[in-house]
Amino acid sequence: MSSSDTGPPAEPAGALTVVAPQLRALRRRASLTLEAAAREAGLSPAHLSRLETGQRQPSLPMLLSLARVYGTTVSDLLGETAADRDPVVRAGDMESTEAGGWTYWQAGAAGRGMQALRVRVPHGSQGDIVRVHPGEEWLYVLRGRLRLRLGDTLHRLGPGTARTSTR
Repeated sequence: MSSSDTGPPAEPAGALTVVAPQLRALRRRASLTLEAAAREAGLSPAHLSRLETGQRQPSLPMLLSLARVYGTTVSDLLGETAADRDPVVRAGDMESTEAGGWTYWQAGAAGRGMQALRVRVPHGSQGDIVRVHPGEEWLYVLRGRLRLRLGDTLHRLGPGTARTSTR
């Protein structure tokens, strides 16, 4: 490479051949114009066009942004195929994790767009801790009572009560 060459270093041949057509196919499947998809992903239409034609290789942040826009995963964008996963998660297979007094069990299969968690919140453990994250939550109280504050609104939830929240 000469000192006057300002292009990116060479990429593996297979990487460009998989990503470029996959980007275009996913955009079309989402019924988005080049301009609309680029705007949602924070890219210029010209840059997205170069990614779709294989003239440019996307960075990981670009892939993450495009996967979010197209409602898929980075693995799918890269053409990776996951091993068949058992869609059933059995109670005996769930491993618990503790954080901040809460106990979490992953109740859904890993690597999915939506992650299901079973959470045990001990009485009085939360206090005024604020937990904020992007995405959506769905709560369903199995037993006991839960006080949930969303913004300035306090919700009192009991057994059989469900609540959704979007951030």
